[in-house]
Amino acid sequence: MKAPSGRFWLIAVSIAIIAGGAFLYLLYPPFSEAINQVTQILATADIAGLRLFILDFGMWAPIVSIGIMIFQSLASPLPSFVVTLANAWVFGWKAGAFYSWTGGMLGAALCWIIAKAFGRPVVEKMIGRAVLEKTDGFFREHGVHAILIARLLPVMPFDAVSYAAGLTPLSFWSFLFATGVGQMPGTILYSIWGQNLTRSGKALYWGISGFAILLVFAWVVRNRLKKKDHPANRSL
Repeated sequence: MKAPSGRFWLIAVSIAIIAGGAFLYLLYPPFSEAINQVTQILATADIAGLRLFILDFGMWAPIVSIGIMIFQSLASPLPSFVVTLANAWVFGWKAGAFYSWTGGMLGAALCWIIAKAFGRPVVEKMIGRAVLEKTDGFFREHGVHAILIARLLPVMPFDAVSYAAGLTPLSFWSFLFATGVGQMPGTILYSIWGQNLTRSGKALYWGISGFAILLVFAWVVRNRLKKKDHPANRSL
């Protein structure tokens, strides 16, 4: 008897996660109410509201914050920066950055698994054809470094990149490594900004400064990677 293939297990895991979430949503009212509330908070970018929501869970707040980041990754196009800022406001920038980074990694992994398991038709329904085609173009332009550049540049939707990566030959571990390294600078900067949200002047300073630093850093990395991949340099 032939052993189940890797794709079989990807599909099995994806179905189990989706079915489990749907089961809880339909049959456990507190869960569905929480999901609806979080969706509304993220859609309106209500950072203060998300902070209060997380704090309500007491000792379970760290797990809830990670869960919200995972949910945000799966539910395109809800913004991730709201979760990162709220986490830093609740836990401080160091712990907040860790929880945001961890949730982002788990969410990205699930997006990749879903895309790899079900293919392009499902991904198109998840993020929309126009977004997927735009992401495809980004992958064609930047090749093997697309994941790292996309995580550094805050202009590409996080979840769209994760789903699109699952449609490429890129291995899971290469994808996860590039995601982990690439999202770290932005997560740290947003977290420092989030910790200072109650100090309006300082928050504005960190927000503008951090965004500028991130753009410059991403631009430098992008140009160096492009030079490295230039045909004239590959033979050196």
